[in-house]
Order: sequence, then C-alpha cells, then structure tokens
Amino acid sequence: MSTELPNLTRKELAQSIADQLGYPLSSCSDIVDSSFSAIKQALLAGEHIKLVHFGTFSLRDKRPRQGRNPRTGESITIVERRTVSFHASRKLRDRVNL
Repeated sequence: MSTELPNLTRKELAQSIADQLGYPLSSCSDIVDSSFSAIKQALLAGEHIKLVHFGTFSLRDKRPRQGRNPRTGESITIVERRTVSFHASRKLRDRVNL
C-alpha cells in the first residue's frame, strides 16, 4: 500500500531552505545548484560522496551480461557500464522505518 509522493524539485528544495533560514530564494537556489554540481563533479572524478546521517553515493562498474528484449524475446548483450549507487545511512533507514 504505497502512496506515490510527488518529486522534490530543485526549486522546492531552495524554497524550503529559504523558508527555514530566511535567506533570499536566489541565494538558496545558488546553494542548491552548487551542492548538486559538487556532487556531480566528485562522481565524475570517480570519488565516493558520504553525507553523514543521510547516505553514500558511489560508482559501481557493471559487467556486460545477456538480457532479453521483453517485447520481441530477442536475446541481447547489455553493455558494460558504470552506474551511480546510493546506500542510505543507518540513521536514515531507522527514521524511514518508524
């Protein structure tokens, strides 16, 4: 019984920060954009990002494997790739599972 929640946009995140801290919305938007940019740059450099009490973003290398096109049933090879992985911290998991 999961109810789908709306996505949290950058604008909504910036608005929330502005409301809580009393800073101008434009400054908060810059802070949010800078934060996401720093996370992206670290991931592109192959680094792990640990946000204490939230979780860790890391890169995983996936090997090539055999797959199947569900529409046609045709066997295909899924290419080798890197993917971003998120592992929630214990504190976050405990809060979510109250």
